[in-house]
Amino acid sequence: MFGFPHGDRPLEDPLTEAELADLERYCGVRLPEEYRDFLLHVGAGGAGPAYGVYPVRRGPDGAWAWHGDGADMTLPTRLAEPFPVDRVDPAVLDALLDDQPDEEEYDDEDAFEAANDAWEERMEGVLWTDEITVGAVCLSTTGCAQRQWLVVSGPERGAMWDDPRCDDADLEPMGVTFAEWYLNWLEDATRKAEAA
Repeated sequence: MFGFPHGDRPLEDPLTEAELADLERYCGVRLPEEYRDFLLHVGAGGAGPAYGVYPVRRGPDGAWAWHGDGADMTLPTRLAEPFPVDRVDPAVLDALLDDQPDEEEYDDEDAFEAANDAWEERMEGVLWTDEITVGAVCLSTTGCAQRQWLVVSGPERGAMWDDPRCDDADLEPMGVTFAEWYLNWLEDATRKAEAA
């Protein structure tokens, strides 16, 4: 079923109070209450919305990290920085998209590739900079490089945000908290399981 990882256990073991304290000490921030409760009483990751909730684990070196497709975009040591609510200026993004090189306008393939590489570098500097995801944890993927983030610092703390940057768009709020996001999925998954 969608949202359930393959393997013997649908959820990883919950964190202990000591492990959660160590995780928060490592990240320099108290995680939102709903997510803390999930980590302590449900699991450190596993079954959940989309392709599941990325698990958080402590490595042999004592460093904590989230694991999953794109989870390495989470910067644990920058989670205390406020997640920016002032997002990418749509006019800047529109102008950049309008300026994307058109292969048909180039007689030389190398010239097109050079122009496109330069354009992609500019786009990366606008949409793919770490500065627009500080203070948030990449928690899940919906597939095709689209992801979902939990904000842990700043005015949006506790809120879930969609990440459609693979489609040249900025992150946008989902309008739900972590618990709403998870429980909505659980209710839907239960309904589908009962129907089957």
